[in-house]
Amino acid sequence: MKTGGQLIVDALEANGTDRIYCVPGESYLAVLDALHDSSIRTIVCRQ
Repeated sequence: MKTGGQLIVDALEANGTDRIYCVPGESYLAVLDALHDSSIRTIVCRQ
């Protein structure tokens, strides 16, 4: 069974997303885990 994070990443991939920019946080850890296994490039931004 897929997690909510995996479903979000699947939707991003289906819409042609090839990279995202984020400030990682615990509130969406499931998405970050799913991004690790996907072809989407994750670019971490910090302040």
